Amino acid sequence: MNFELPGDLRDMQAIIRDFMLTRVEARAHEIEDTNHVPEDLLREAAGLGLFGLSIPEEYGGVGLGALGRCAVYEALGMGHMGFGGVISAHASIGTSGLVKLGTDEQKARFLPRMASGECVAGFAITEPSSGSDAANIRTRAEKRGDAYVLNGTKHYISNAPIAGLLTVIAVTDPARGSKGMSAFLVEPQSTPGVSIGKIDEKMGQKGALSAEVIFQDAVVPAANLLGPEHLGYREALGILTNGRVGIAARSTGAMQRLLDLSVAHAQAREQFGKPIAEFQAVQFMLAEMEIAVQTSRVLWQKVAWMVDQGQDVRRMASVAKYHATEALSQVADRAVQVAGGMGYMKDSPVERYYRDQRLLRIYEGTSEIQKLIIAGDLLR
Repeated sequence: MNFELPGDLRDMQAIIRDFMLTRVEARAHEIEDTNHVPEDLLREAAGLGLFGLSIPEEYGGVGLGALGRCAVYEALGMGHMGFGGVISAHASIGTSGLVKLGTDEQKARFLPRMASGECVAGFAITEPSSGSDAANIRTRAEKRGDAYVLNGTKHYISNAPIAGLLTVIAVTDPARGSKGMSAFLVEPQSTPGVSIGKIDEKMGQKGALSAEVIFQDAVVPAANLLGPEHLGYREALGILTNGRVGIAARSTGAMQRLLDLSVAHAQAREQFGKPIAEFQAVQFMLAEMEIAVQTSRVLWQKVAWMVDQGQDVRRMASVAKYHATEALSQVADRAVQVAGGMGYMKDSPVERYYRDQRLLRIYEGTSEIQKLIIAGDLLR
């Protein structure tokens, strides 16, 4: 068993980590104040290949496997989480369906622009009536000639306000329930009948924009059907499963950053005539944070390796996401405690992480859904 990443992945991870800690973190307050990621940062990200992580090299991407992508996601987690959210929503669930299921024509039409960052992608499955219960999707896609007509509303869709392409899950055969859903490639900015609602005001992850996507007799060419008809729900579950490994990796990166900040603060901050790092209570918190980092890292590396081996990771992806996101929540709380009043101030990155991390226990499957998946798999 080799727990070392290959040299090329370590080098790429170091480059992205440096980019996040210098270029992106230097603009963190700007992103927080404007709720917008500066275009020049997105161009730099594209130049580093971040928009093409999962896209094959023949289409202009980097073509990384799951292990490589997750190594990069961990590095993304060490900087502004809103910025990382834009990239991961595009490179993970926004892209993987097209890479896996797309026809040669679909890939040639979209992937080069996605790899360059010209076309930002997103994944539209959640609806007002279907969050954790994804089988309750109500958006309909009715076949009419050589096109499908979509009607319905998706909400909380990451990257929707800036997306050039969305993978949309819609019902094509209501009589078949969850087995009657299909996936479609929709260009929201150029498809009549598609509109983007008001940008969501979230607690954290500023700059990672989300919004409603409304379909009113939106005509989507049949050539934009992604994969076989009526298999959209099953494929959506697979896309979300693999995406959960990436969230575990991002969470690990965030924990590492919080631990680094906490160690530095504990060594510099003095109380009662000595650094607070000398107090056992603080040492215990730092130790607990380190345990969370190391266990989460081993988990995401194992599950990413399993993905690359073609193994079924449904249960283990849920284990990794649940463990890492719950651990991050505890690490963020301890980081605020170590920092004291400073950690509660708006100009502190610890305060920002405390708000930003909370979403990771909700999207792409809540912690409760992960436990149901794990238990259900065990009982089968």
